[in-house]
Amino acid sequence: MRTGRYHHGDLRAALLERAEQTLREQGVEALSLRELARALDVSHAAPSRHFKDRRALLDALALTGVQRLTTATRGGLSRSGEGFHERVFAFARAYVDFAAEHAALLELAFARKHDAAVADELELAWQPLKSDLRAVIDHGQREGLIRPGNADRIGNVLYAAVHGVASQAASGQLHGPALDQVFEDLFTHLLRGLAPIAGDEPLSEPAVPTC
Repeated sequence: MRTGRYHHGDLRAALLERAEQTLREQGVEALSLRELARALDVSHAAPSRHFKDRRALLDALALTGVQRLTTATRGGLSRSGEGFHERVFAFARAYVDFAAEHAALLELAFARKHDAAVADELELAWQPLKSDLRAVIDHGQREGLIRPGNADRIGNVLYAAVHGVASQAASGQLHGPALDQVFEDLFTHLLRGLAPIAGDEPLSEPAVPTC
């Protein structure tokens, strides 16, 4: 009789935790339901009660990554001051730091193809993070620090910039003082560029759906 290395009824969480460890240390190709079962000392059939196949496991990891990223950015916002610059900086820094620490996990969400149902679920999972960013932009507009107009378009610009830095941090291209400097420079120039300009037309609704 096998002695499980997880709390009764929590095999799914144990599988995801062990799978993330494998993903981080050995890469996606090393992930196997059979190997996870062996590592957790359960029967080879046990993981199939939670994940029908390896692809389902990878999809679950991708979803977990998005949810935890949102938790991280919300944590950053909760610890920030009330000013717009403090809030947008805290949101972005939490995003970049999470991406650097959990690069392989987020890569599953961004770079991997998913079944239609899973893609829809992932899109829903992104909504809280997008909503939080939109609220930060609205805050900046109310303070007169961000030009008026469609907050989604402005948010897309901010998100693209933040994700670009996050991608470099995740790949190891930027780290330590160099990452800090790029991060500071990015927001110095980006927020100046988004500041209101006399006579500037407000941004209209996006011509295409936001990502």
